[in-house]
Amino acid sequence: MRRSIGDLLSRDEVRMLSRRSNVRGAVAVLVTWAVIGGVLAGLAHAVTLPLPLAIPAFVLGLVILGGRHLALAILHHEAAHKSLFATSWLNDAVGDWLCARPVWNHLGKYRAHHLKHHARTNQPDDPDLSLIAPFPVRRSSLRRKLWRDALGISGLKFLIGHVLQSAGAIAYTVSSDVVRLPRTPWWQYVTRFVRNSAGMVLTNAVLVAILALAGHAWLYAVWVLAYVTPYPLFLRIRSLAEHACTARTEDLFENTRTTRAGLLARATVAPIRVNYHLEHHALPAVPFYRLPALHRLLRERGAPEPPSYRDVLRIVSTRPAQAAR
Repeated sequence: MRRSIGDLLSRDEVRMLSRRSNVRGAVAVLVTWAVIGGVLAGLAHAVTLPLPLAIPAFVLGLVILGGRHLALAILHHEAAHKSLFATSWLNDAVGDWLCARPVWNHLGKYRAHHLKHHARTNQPDDPDLSLIAPFPVRRSSLRRKLWRDALGISGLKFLIGHVLQSAGAIAYTVSSDVVRLPRTPWWQYVTRFVRNSAGMVLTNAVLVAILALAGHAWLYAVWVLAYVTPYPLFLRIRSLAEHACTARTEDLFENTRTTRAGLLARATVAPIRVNYHLEHHALPAVPFYRLPALHRLLRERGAPEPPSYRDVLRIVSTRPAQAAR
């Protein structure tokens, strides 16, 4: 039987949980960019340290920046649901230009794609199904995927995909499905690329200009490196935690998973409360800062204890060797 959130929550509770705040949305965006600025400033200082200290500082900075790339992606995901800000134009403007464009996305295109995922979660026509369809896999297979992410191989494919999407060679997607579009004259690819990537170029040019004015333009290379790796690694683990190895059913309590997140997870794979994914699917209009309250209500009313990210990685890598041939 397909269950509904209305079976567990009253209308007053839903109304209370769905309240949005311009202040809290602004704080989330500003804090995310403040952390990015602080890490870049710290890396500018780290290059003056002895090598045994500079290398771990650089690696730590790269990890934190990768987590903040994901934080920006989650913030524009919030904006796609119109829950980042209470004011509609602020939601779309900030969500697009300060969150989506810097990580080479487009709020309008993402919203259209993502709402289809919510409507058809884990069904054959779910546009994100390809992200989790191969799982479970053998442990060795998962290990290879994670290493490709960590080494930047997946990130380079990520960049190539963005170029092809912006040029109109393939259809827009945030999944691993590739749909080729009809061929056109070469100059149309160029003009489409310029038009579709202009927002990314502009926002990143502003970042380069700020770093150059501070005397550290080279730090932009670190920003890009964090986008190529470890961001794809964090993105994959977050995606697996949400839907991999859940039931192919329309019941959101069986096709979506919430995951426990400690401090390390919140800094990397689960920023902006994204680990409360069952709650998000149950009430997509609830802003991220009210998801913990919704989680507590659902736990009080019978929802199971969620697994940790370590548990999820074990679940998605338990395919027997003979079944993987």
